[in-house]
Amino acid sequence: MRQGKKMLLALLGLTLLFSLFLTACGGETGGGSGKTVTITYYTIDSPDRTYVEKLIPDFEAKHPNIKVKVDKAPYEQFDSKLQAQIAAKKSPDITSHFGYGGFAEYYNKGMLTDLTDIMKEDNFNPADYGIAPELMDIYKVDGKTYGIPFSNYITLLLYNKDLFDQAGVPYPPADYNDESWTFDKMVEYADKLTIRDEDITKSQYGVDFGWGELDMRPAYFGAKVYSDDTWTNGGKPSETHFDSPEAIAAYDKWIGLIHDKKVSPTPAWSNSVAGQFGDPFLSGKVAMSVVGSWSLASQSEFDFKVGVAAVPIGGDPKERSVLYIDPLFVLKDSKHPKEAYEFIKYMITQEVQEKSIELSGGTPPINDKAKETYYNSFEGIDPALIKQVYDGANTHGVESYNHLVANYSQINELFINELQPVQNGDKKPAEALPALQEKLNKLLERVNK
Repeated sequence: MRQGKKMLLALLGLTLLFSLFLTACGGETGGGSGKTVTITYYTIDSPDRTYVEKLIPDFEAKHPNIKVKVDKAPYEQFDSKLQAQIAAKKSPDITSHFGYGGFAEYYNKGMLTDLTDIMKEDNFNPADYGIAPELMDIYKVDGKTYGIPFSNYITLLLYNKDLFDQAGVPYPPADYNDESWTFDKMVEYADKLTIRDEDITKSQYGVDFGWGELDMRPAYFGAKVYSDDTWTNGGKPSETHFDSPEAIAAYDKWIGLIHDKKVSPTPAWSNSVAGQFGDPFLSGKVAMSVVGSWSLASQSEFDFKVGVAAVPIGGDPKERSVLYIDPLFVLKDSKHPKEAYEFIKYMITQEVQEKSIELSGGTPPINDKAKETYYNSFEGIDPALIKQVYDGANTHGVESYNHLVANYSQINELFINELQPVQNGDKKPAEALPALQEKLNKLLERVNK
């Protein structure tokens, strides 16, 4: 009996030692209750992105078993560094399409974790985080979720109130339901606000129309340029139509603002007169600018009073704003996808979204419950008008093609090169677009095999 008792005590001692060994290892190997894991958040090295570092202590206090490390790179190196990390089996856990590449590129390269099961197990409900269903659906493919939105940039119209007042022109409306606010009405306003002078330093322009990337411009005027399957198959169009009569007419309307109507600045003017400002609108010599809402965050730098308005009606009333809904992804090589998912959920809570507005210098929240704070963060601009513009843009908007079309960086480079002579006034769209279409066909045939 005494010998049996000794053996029992010995076994109990070994069990205790083994248990302590597992606990000690758990601090390094991660996963599960009582074990500490470290996840990496990869972003651009700029204040409007690295603000996330200031949120980490609060997250770690609420999740003592999860540590968060931030890795960063300059914008120009973001994609190449990410690819190098993945190739070296040192993939970060969380990121977004902060660089040149978009969601479709990440998806087609098999870089993303399907979050569907994790979200289902957690009973994730977008409404609990104030996320509209149509915005949540942007990063789904075949019903599977690969990204959760965390910011909500839109395209809007900023205008220089001082120039409007001097010209006696009424302010443009913020209401997307105002059917009188059309592209032609904008051109009419722009003509009254334009000063044409041989001395370019004395020139003033009515509108700088930067609606979306170059391949998106026709969509605003109602021209279909990518086949419908592009938006359901991971961004690989079976057909494109940039040389169609509708597309050519659309580019004519846009380019016509510069060279026919002469109400928009030429590239030469923008580079010489407004180049020091980076954005022609900041020069104070452009009355209206159709631009991303990130420019709204710069309003404190303006030397003039600024207002916000709706993008006017073009050819397609459903596509009047370009949306830049940034999602957070869990990369496929993440060793801790559930912990990474917990951090994403933290980032989209009302409290954190409100904190992020101030810490980032104006990141627009995806969470509807935090948007009131955002609308009230721009001194001198009526919060009700910002809300009206945001509500209208999200309802009448389409996600930016650079997020949804595969191999977009190559497509974008092609459009920049082929349309440069058009923007400079050396070629008409009808002359440049057939050659562009032919090159695009060859490019897509090569990259989308």
